[in-house]
Amino acid sequence: MTKSLREIEASLKLADVVLYVLDARAPYSCINPAFDALVEFKPVIYVLNKADLAPEASVTVWKERLLGKITNYKLQITNSDGQGDGPIGQGGQGGQGDGPIDHDKNEKRKRMAVALDGTASGSAKKILPLIKELARAKIEKCAKKGVNASLRGMVIGVPNSGKSTLINNFCGSAKTITGNKPGVTRGKQWVRVNEYFELLDTPGTLYPKLSDQTVARKLAYIGSVKDEVVDTFALACAFIEDMQKIAPEALQTRYGITQSSPPPCVIPLKIMSSIAASRGFLLRGGEADVERAASAVLDDFRKGRLGKICLDNPVDN
Repeated sequence: MTKSLREIEASLKLADVVLYVLDARAPYSCINPAFDALVEFKPVIYVLNKADLAPEASVTVWKERLLGKITNYKLQITNSDGQGDGPIGQGGQGGQGDGPIDHDKNEKRKRMAVALDGTASGSAKKILPLIKELARAKIEKCAKKGVNASLRGMVIGVPNSGKSTLINNFCGSAKTITGNKPGVTRGKQWVRVNEYFELLDTPGTLYPKLSDQTVARKLAYIGSVKDEVVDTFALACAFIEDMQKIAPEALQTRYGITQSSPPPCVIPLKIMSSIAASRGFLLRGGEADVERAASAVLDDFRKGRLGKICLDNPVDN
């Protein structure tokens, strides 16, 4: 964590824009407070990645929310007029200089938000106009000198949020290593998108103390925490209990689970046993393989088989 933050801080001075990748299924939980001070005076584009796995209405509200306030994390985001909760895509005044944008500490922070389908090829290219808008001052200054501005972006986010996939989407080819698990990116890597734009991929970084267990659980649900360090059965049981509050219809459709059946006192074992039996996950002697069922439940969620779900309510967070 500390090493990754130091690498990010050292490279920030080279970046004109920061692409802050959040999983659209848990945007609030993906916000790392340790990043706040680092990117305070940098233009930031919040990228709600994997938006195809979350309800469209939730994604829309979260884009607006990210341009307002998230007070629990002391994240104050303003538009060019200094007012929060403004329209999506409005920014402040650009920085100056031929190198990366130089931000005065009194400058209003420039923020934009965009939603992306995590699998749609080329969808990331919709971000390029936003980057140019945020770097307009530099582009115009270079144009007056008769040269094209070379822009640099830095990609940050928690593990397994889709940072490397986003970069490959930009490039239209596999320029970085990706994987459906946290910790694939081991170090920073500059990737050239075109002649005048390149991106820096950084390792996924969790904040050091996940004291909020609700946030910790949600990060584990989406795969930002390594499965090897969590109790899969306990996590899947917690997921089912949370889902009964968030999207009970998804459980009903996939597993035939309702809020009243089975009784709450026996939910974990009964539900997992039922899922195991229906899937044919049986141990020797016909006993239900609840561990395998637990893994299947988490896999169903992560691959979108439970439908479009957002774990974080923008109204409550």
